Amino acid sequence: MKLAVIGGGSTYTPELIDGFARLRDELPLTEITLIDPDASRLDLVAGVSRRMLRRAGHPARVVATADVAEGVAGADAVLFQLRVGGQAARNVDETLPLQCGCVGQETTGAGGLAKALRTVPVVLDLAEQVRAHAPDAWIVDFTNPVGIVTRALLDAGHRAIGLCNVAIGFQRRFARHLGVAPERVELGHVGLNHLTWERSVLVDGVDVLPKLIAEHGPELADDLGLPVELLRRLQVVPSYYLRYFYAHDLVVTEQRAKPSRAAEVAAMETQLLELYADPAVDTKPDLLEKRGGAYYSEAAVALIASLLGDRGDVQVVNTRNNGTLPFLRDEAVIEVPARVSASGAAPLPVEPVEPLYAGLIANVSAYEELALDAALNGGADRVRNALLAHPLIGQEAIAGELTDLLLEANERYLPW
Repeated sequence: MKLAVIGGGSTYTPELIDGFARLRDELPLTEITLIDPDASRLDLVAGVSRRMLRRAGHPARVVATADVAEGVAGADAVLFQLRVGGQAARNVDETLPLQCGCVGQETTGAGGLAKALRTVPVVLDLAEQVRAHAPDAWIVDFTNPVGIVTRALLDAGHRAIGLCNVAIGFQRRFARHLGVAPERVELGHVGLNHLTWERSVLVDGVDVLPKLIAEHGPELADDLGLPVELLRRLQVVPSYYLRYFYAHDLVVTEQRAKPSRAAEVAAMETQLLELYADPAVDTKPDLLEKRGGAYYSEAAVALIASLLGDRGDVQVVNTRNNGTLPFLRDEAVIEVPARVSASGAAPLPVEPVEPLYAGLIANVSAYEELALDAALNGGADRVRNALLAHPLIGQEAIAGELTDLLLEANERYLPW
């Protein structure tokens, strides 16, 4: 079984390799091809990946290449984890919106739109190469903004599913609080990528969310950066990304007072690459835990194993709405539990979504549709309309100012 990783030079990749090594019985890989245009990073990441697999006694070979066609040829699955513009572009995404009093974040708001504008055309070009050289392969997208990118892939007719680590992170966190195995925890996870709520937490079929909030509310709220009173009143656990909506002005104040997350990550990446260059390093460095992407490898292994092994189990993924949330278009991409098999992901039925959440979901889904239109077709007016539609912006004057700033900052990535 061959897996290709586009963006294989990412410092995330050893997290994946660690999962492949530990979960070899679940996903019996024989070849892992790492594809990346940055030769220096790719060599370092490929080297530590080979050492990690060798230490674990895993038989898969690691191939490193900058040639996408060669790398994806014959693959059973292709994982997308790329970042157009690297951490430098991310730093702009996280700092430029602050000039207009808006949250600076790489996957939502103005920063998320900028990333979508840069990313969607590149992903679609790469996906066409997958279609040409590995026509039966599944594309698993971990590239942000996952909802918009996955919608672009599906609209273009690709065999694609979006993946995020938020749900599996909650599952593992809840399991620790409850003292149970993660496999016993099922989430009532609903929304869009990076805009989700846990409305139930089932352990052996019994909803323990009220107990979880009653006994561990302060810890959960602290992790999310939200008031515990909010969790108690709503009796849900929002994802961390809801903080950008529920505490927007506070977040802007905090962001203006400290370095961007991109600056922090760039420093970590320098240290990680130095570690990867050490021939004695053959395990996942502890520093990688701070890099982000916790449980990414477990989620990826589970999804790929189900797609290729036709397991029919339930996982939280990003896929077509197709009537699951009746207040959204069928073509929208949502993030919900779905039954995953060789034919793809079929969302499970969802209990009616309360207006407090449905309204925001519908608003952001409409923005995502406009953002995709802007990414595919270009034009300052399309960018401005998408910004105007986003609930974190929503003012004409600010949308206009941000449009000018974003287009100037991203000109090199936008041929139009």
